[in-house]
Amino acid sequence: MPDIAAVKAALAGQRIETPSWGYGNSGTRFKVFAQAGVPRNPYEKLDDAARVHAFTGVAPKVSLHIPWDEVDDYAALASYAKERGLEPGAINSNTFQDDDYKLGSVCHPDPKVRRKAVEHLLRCVDIMDATGSGDLKLWFADGTNYPGQDDVVARQDRLAESLAEVYGRLGEDQRILLEYKFFEPAFYTTDVPDWGTSYAHCLKLGPKAQVVVDTGHHAPGTNIEFIVAFLLREGKLGGFDFNSRFYADDDLMVGSADPFQLFRIMHEVAKNGGLDAAANVAFMLDQCHNIEAKIPAVIRSVMNVQEATAKALLVDLDALTAAQRAGDVLAANAVLMDAYNTDVRPLLCELREEKGLNPDPVAAYAASGWQERIAAERVGGEQAGWGA
Repeated sequence: MPDIAAVKAALAGQRIETPSWGYGNSGTRFKVFAQAGVPRNPYEKLDDAARVHAFTGVAPKVSLHIPWDEVDDYAALASYAKERGLEPGAINSNTFQDDDYKLGSVCHPDPKVRRKAVEHLLRCVDIMDATGSGDLKLWFADGTNYPGQDDVVARQDRLAESLAEVYGRLGEDQRILLEYKFFEPAFYTTDVPDWGTSYAHCLKLGPKAQVVVDTGHHAPGTNIEFIVAFLLREGKLGGFDFNSRFYADDDLMVGSADPFQLFRIMHEVAKNGGLDAAANVAFMLDQCHNIEAKIPAVIRSVMNVQEATAKALLVDLDALTAAQRAGDVLAANAVLMDAYNTDVRPLLCELREEKGLNPDPVAAYAASGWQERIAAERVGGEQAGWGA
């Protein structure tokens, strides 16, 4: 049976990275519903992220997005974060919200447009230098809508050339995290549509390039935990963008659509060393809080990841291995199901109390008065959201 003290230690050491944009207004392509108290700038986003970390104790990193989080002084922004017990996480680039990128960015047929996109990525590395971030997270909306629109192989060549230039600019302790998405906004071909394409480019680039698995970026029925296990085995799993989906890229709170899938993913992570500091796997959230309150939703997502992790750590690996070697299919499955069906909430409440935290982070936030305070203070100006 798993050592509960070891399980607690692993949970206490877990770090979950929250997205700056998760605190702003976001929604579907049809409507974004504004909420009172939403941040108006990156500093206020960090203030909200600090509340999440204060009540959960496991969310000190914040992913930043360029240009949505542009400031005049990035070193000052990093200092502001540090004063609140935070640190900058991945720097997320944006090559999908400019008119020049209608036909692509780093894969565009026009070398001038590709140059513009690469210069943006290089500037993101400069921001990494200024903030102390170690991760450059790349997602490209590049693709085509119609057969014959562009040369598929030529676009891969352009992508490889652009990535190689950016890779060469990385510092010693910096890395590229390359995300993939099988469709949208391009409808015929997507230039980085799946984990295999991302893996192939990362493999060619070198050890400072790894794959990001966004749990919403897969076709229905895809076995995401297999992808995770494979990438861990190859040393190419750089991180996650955790969210949930029912139909497509829904960006719902992680664990809300299929908590069993999240458990299966975290089982492969825990079993294959993905929780070890040496693995350097970034457990990031990437979510769209449209109708729910922002900060409580982020807190709930953090808790959902914690619960899935706790269940994964409770899997009796000795019993599982014995059943697998004996070819006992039912016994092996039962080991996993026993762990999944365990109510780990008391364990996590106990762990939080041992760390001096309220056992119920959502209730603690509600009682803190922070929501009422920001609703009263953040009046005027322009609320942050997609594109701001």
